[in-house]
Amino acid sequence: MATPDWVKQAVFYQIYPDRFARREAPAPLGVKFKPWGTPAEQQGFQGGDLYGVIDKLDYLQQLGITAIYLCPIFRSASNHRYHTFDFMQVDPLLGGNQGLRELLDEAHRRDMKVVLDGVFNHASRGFWPFHHILECGGDSPYIDWFKIQDWPLNPYPSNADEPTNYAAWWDLPALPQFNHSNPGVRQYIYDVAKFWLEFGIDGWRLDVPYEIDDDEFWRGFRDVVKTANPDAYICGEVWEKAQRWLQGDMFDATMNYTFCWASLSYFGAHTLNGYQRNHLTLEPLDSKGFQQVINQMHGWYDWQINFAQLNLLGSHDMARPLWILSEDKAALKLCWLFMMTMPGAPCIYYGDEIGMSSADDPYCREAYPWHAPEQQDNNMAAQLTTLIQLRKQYPTLATGDFCFQQSDDNVLRYQRSSQHQTLQVAINRSNTAQPLQIDDANIVYGELNDGYLPAQSGVVLLLNKG
Repeated sequence: MATPDWVKQAVFYQIYPDRFARREAPAPLGVKFKPWGTPAEQQGFQGGDLYGVIDKLDYLQQLGITAIYLCPIFRSASNHRYHTFDFMQVDPLLGGNQGLRELLDEAHRRDMKVVLDGVFNHASRGFWPFHHILECGGDSPYIDWFKIQDWPLNPYPSNADEPTNYAAWWDLPALPQFNHSNPGVRQYIYDVAKFWLEFGIDGWRLDVPYEIDDDEFWRGFRDVVKTANPDAYICGEVWEKAQRWLQGDMFDATMNYTFCWASLSYFGAHTLNGYQRNHLTLEPLDSKGFQQVINQMHGWYDWQINFAQLNLLGSHDMARPLWILSEDKAALKLCWLFMMTMPGAPCIYYGDEIGMSSADDPYCREAYPWHAPEQQDNNMAAQLTTLIQLRKQYPTLATGDFCFQQSDDNVLRYQRSSQHQTLQVAINRSNTAQPLQIDDANIVYGELNDGYLPAQSGVVLLLNKG
C-alpha cells in the first residue's frame, strides 16, 4: 500500500478563505464587503481572498507550514462556499482562476503544497444543470443529474417546515444532491478533479464522502486523480473509523477526528468545557483509556495510512480547541507537542497558533486579527514553530515506529524509533512537577529540573546509541 511520501513529512495549515487575509487593495468595482473583523455570522462576506493568502505565504513559511488546505474556493453564494454553482471557476471574490494560478506558483516556489476542498456530494440550487431543470422542468436533459421526487420543484420554500421535493443534503433546499449513478454526473466530477490537478493543485480534501455510498465511484475517482498526478493526496472527511475507504483503492487518508477528540480529552482533562459535536462528546480520559484509543486507532489501518492521516485539533466544523479547553493554553501546547511527535501529518486551523478561541460555526470562522496585534499571542506561535522545527529536524518523529512506554496517569511516555535514531517523549499533563527517570539520552526539547518534569510540560529525548 502506497501513500504520497510528501504528506508524511508535511505540516498542513487549513484556511477559510473569506476570513484569513484580504489583500490591501480596493474591492472589486461595485462590490461591498463587511468590515474586516466583523463578528462571524452565517451570512455575509468579509473579503478574504487568494491574493491575501499569497501575501501571508512568508508568514506561513516562517511558522513552518509546508502544505495549505483551502476550504472551498469555487463560485458560490455562501461565504463558506460549500454551495457550489460552478466547479470550473474560482470565485471572482477570491481572485478567480488567475488568483489560484498565482497562489500555486508562489506556494510551489516555496516548496509548499496546496490541497483543495472537493464538494462532490451536492451542488447549489444555482448550479447550472439544476437551474436548467428549474427553467425547463421535466423537459430538461439534466433531469437525471439529481433525484427529483415531485413537481413543481420548490427550491425557495416560504418556511423551513416545507418539505424539499428533491434529494438534498440534510434536506436543505439550497444543497441538491447529485445522482451519482448517472454517468454524466460521474464524468463531470471526474473531469473537475482532473482539471484542477492539471491546473497544478496537489490533492483533494473530500467533503462528506460517506454520503456517496458507492465504492465504485470512489475507485474511479482515485484512478482519475492518480493518473493525473500519482503524487496527489486524497483525504476524506470521515469522523469515525474509516477502514472502508482506506484499503488502498479509494483514499490515502482521512481527517483524523479520533486523534482530535482523544488528544483534547486527555491533555485537557481538567479543563474540558463539556463540548459536544455531532456524535462526539469530549469527556476526560485517563492514561489507560487514552492509550487504548490511540492504539486502536493505529490498529485500524496499514501504517502507510497512519503516516498519511491528517491529524488535527480543530477545523471549520467545530469549536476552536482553546475554547474547548476553557482557555488553557498550556494544555493546548501539550496537544501540539503530542501532534508534532506522532505519526500522521499535523494540521493547524488558521489562527489557532495565535490563541484564537471561539465556539462552533459560525463563530469559529472569524476573521484573522491581522488588524489587531493585541489579539495575537505570539508566544504561542513561537512555541508551535519550535515544535514544527523539532519534527523536521528528527524525521523519525514523522515516519518512525511508535509504541507507548510505561506511563502513569500524570506522565505519558512513548517512543519513536527508526534504523538511525530513537527518541522518547514524556508529557506531564498534571499541575505539579513529576519525577522522571531517563536513560542515557540527550534532551532535544524541553527541560528537567533536578530530575523532575515541570507541570504541564514535556521533554523529547534522543537516545544515545550504544
